[in-house]
Amino acid sequence: MSVQKFDDEYFMKQALREAQKALTDKEIPIGAVIVSENRIIARAHNLTQRLHDCTAHAEMQAFTAASDYLGGKYLEECTLYVTLEPCLMCAGAAFWTHIGKIVIGASDETRGYKRLKSKVLHPKTKVKSGVLKEDCEELLNSFFASIRK
Repeated sequence: MSVQKFDDEYFMKQALREAQKALTDKEIPIGAVIVSENRIIARAHNLTQRLHDCTAHAEMQAFTAASDYLGGKYLEECTLYVTLEPCLMCAGAAFWTHIGKIVIGASDETRGYKRLKSKVLHPKTKVKSGVLKEDCEELLNSFFASIRK
């Protein structure tokens, strides 16, 4: 029996499902999943409003869930799929988890870690950007347009 291999678009769609949950909860619609050995081990979305906690970003929630699932703090063999480029705080947390790879949907020109042009991620962490970029941007843009009305 062969094991089905999923691709980056499949897992980003799962992160988008999480972002949709955040939207339903009136949170900024950002979602994340963490994958190990072609299997989702953590699903998360922003919870900053619900928890009254500005550190409750999707990535932070996913790191905690994945570490708990694996029974260890390092995620070297894992991939984080996130609908929006991590902020500096989340990139710093990614450094400490030693996450193996980060796959990003939309870029964040204002608050994303890349704008700082610093080496905030772990040196072994690989990064891939732009997976389902338009879908990720559309969800965020429609959310912000609705709250500006």
